[in-house]
Amino acid sequence: MKKIPWILFFACISLPAAGQRNSDYGIFAGVSSYIGDINPNRLMYSPLPAGGLLYRYSFHPRYALRTNIFFGGLRADDLDFNNNFQINRAASFSGSIGEWALQFEFNFLPYTTQGKLWDFSPYIAGGVGIAFINTTSFTYIPVIPFSIGIKANIYKNMGLEAEYGFRKTFYDNFDGLRDMIAPSDYAWSHNNDWYSFAGIALTWKIYNKLAGCPAYSDVDGKRRR
Repeated sequence: MKKIPWILFFACISLPAAGQRNSDYGIFAGVSSYIGDINPNRLMYSPLPAGGLLYRYSFHPRYALRTNIFFGGLRADDLDFNNNFQINRAASFSGSIGEWALQFEFNFLPYTTQGKLWDFSPYIAGGVGIAFINTTSFTYIPVIPFSIGIKANIYKNMGLEAEYGFRKTFYDNFDGLRDMIAPSDYAWSHNNDWYSFAGIALTWKIYNKLAGCPAYSDVDGKRRR
């Protein structure tokens, strides 16, 4: 019985070490932008600085689950558009957006940060999230994130990713302007306020060099080229 606490102790420290082989951590830097009543169709309209952190757990070289926390700015102004309706309306707003999201990633090519130098893969991702909006008012809403991008190994245990992600919201008041429709006709399809993140992420794998196990030979050994 006295051995049981020691067994549990070593089990607890071995589980994180095992999980680290499949875990990537990363930092993101880029821009955020808005699509809505003021900006109906420009994908990269009035971008503002954005950044964040991400964590990825890879189940397979083609499949992974990722969570991220991103922050950025949003702004829009009717006077940026050359049409009489918006010039006369002259609406504008500015503020910030925060997001926590969970996405499932699919790599089109097999990819891990233990692969060959300059291995790469395009990928797509989708999932669920929560956005914290502080523009015309402060609120939080559910969102559906979609992302496309490409990732490549640039050094042992390190990767570089370029990504564009757009978010479908269930909220039509980023800009203080609501669709002019009857309340009985409201549906998710009428909502046209979206936001996006675009940028570069640097990812790396943290592993335990003291894990003397053959399973770590791909980490501790010489990188394949």
